[in-house]
Amino acid sequence: MHSLNPNKWIDNYADYLYNYAKTRVSEKEVAEDLVQETFLSAYKARENYQGRATEKTWLISILKNKVIDHYRKTLVKDPEISGRKETPISFFSQDGAWDLDHVGTDWRIDASSQLESVEFKEIFKKCVSNLKGKSLAAFQLKYIDFEESEAICKALNISPSNFWVIIHRAKLNLRNCLNKNWFDQI
Repeated sequence: MHSLNPNKWIDNYADYLYNYAKTRVSEKEVAEDLVQETFLSAYKARENYQGRATEKTWLISILKNKVIDHYRKTLVKDPEISGRKETPISFFSQDGAWDLDHVGTDWRIDASSQLESVEFKEIFKKCVSNLKGKSLAAFQLKYIDFEESEAICKALNISPSNFWVIIHRAKLNLRNCLNKNWFDQI
């Protein structure tokens, strides 16, 4: 058995785990609860820790499962995907990527400096946090956690076709929000 030091977890990992959770659930209180649940679960499972990963990596994997469980519970309570109206599908190419030749705003203007600006990151976070339910869960898992589509479908208990509809709507909503709050402002 490999040695863990639960007495140091809060000092060593609480801030990191909180920031990890906050970027995935957006609500401060939910992120705090998930971190607490992570520490509790890790403490209960400490005898099973085999040392194949660092303490930090092990705690992150527990937190990641807590985030997925949170989305599952949330989606059971609120099965609606999103009440927003969709915009034309022509914003995307056949492979699902944003098609910059068909958007109204020129997203290519000095994109590298814009994407790295603090202001853009804040607007992007705001736009992502506007996604709700399955849209937020699917987007976070796909584009922030880089999970495979099959794993996301299983975690959210949805079909692959439903997943792609949800992702498509999330992209449209995100694009509209970014246009409104960033690109139309510059």
